Amino acid sequence: QGQLEESGGGSVQVGGSLTLSCAASGYTFSLYSMGWFRHAPGKDREGVADILTTGATKYTDSVKGRFNISRDNVKNTLFLEMNNLEPEDGGIYYCAAGFGDWWLTQRPSGARYWGTGTEVTVSS
Repeated sequence: QGQLEESGGGSVQVGGSLTLSCAASGYTFSLYSMGWFRHAPGKDREGVADILTTGATKYTDSVKGRFNISRDNVKNTLFLEMNNLEPEDGGIYYCAAGFGDWWLTQRPSGARYWGTGTEVTVSS
């Protein structure tokens, strides 16, 4: 049974940076597309970024140019580098995994594994 565990969340001021990590175990990480989602209070869950097994990436418009998703298939870890953070970036960030090459943020119901989340707070 696969597991995902996020880390790296915290509190940061506007304009600051954080890098989230998602450690995967129990499955063949390199065969799965990965995605980052966030859930802010009072809002629907939002897909933030995807990375395929090929390394191709996709971002939601609000984070383009500020966030970078990457993966290390040797360390079985997914990353989300977040720069120039804004208050609207706050929330619980989750990683998810889906077998094969497809954009998880477009069909999150298809994800096979989900992490338990890490909280990001951005203060002005």
